[in-house]
Amino acid sequence: MNRGRGATVWFTGLPGAGKTTLSCAVERALMDADHVAYRLDGDEVRRTLCADLGFDRAARAENVRRVACVARMLADAGVIALVALISPYESDRAAARELHEQADLRFIEVYVDTPVEVCRQRDPKGLYAGAVAGDVHLLTGVDDPYERPQRPDLRLGPQPLEQSVRAVLDVLARDGVLTTSSKQ
Repeated sequence: MNRGRGATVWFTGLPGAGKTTLSCAVERALMDADHVAYRLDGDEVRRTLCADLGFDRAARAENVRRVACVARMLADAGVIALVALISPYESDRAAARELHEQADLRFIEVYVDTPVEVCRQRDPKGLYAGAVAGDVHLLTGVDDPYERPQRPDLRLGPQPLEQSVRAVLDVLARDGVLTTSSKQ
């Protein structure tokens, strides 16, 4: 039914980098091509599945672990799971990848490499302004670290959204996740 195999595409980057915007656009493109996709967005996950967690390092690791488990289940069912999650620590992202690899499922790490200055200007949720005012603590990239991926499957710098979507779809096609018989 999915016209391909399941996989997880893990979008990581600073707050305001464009992970959610990109994952929404990729989801739409996949659905338009008759692929089953489901987006797990960090904000929604924090309001639901991970509402009991804080933002210290251990809580962030548990957040990533839970999301990775859900994404793995979706991928195992043949769904393309699109995860838009800051996931600031390299070790947590590596554990998410390993969880998928143990199940012989494709895990594609997409680093949305947007400079912090651009993220601060965008500030769609007012997080950077809140950090400056002292109202937001442990903001990734400000007073909590973000460990840049050393070897992401795809690194996307600032470019038009359509180019970024195409790059993600190309990786999915290259890796055999998407079939050539779909109406891409």
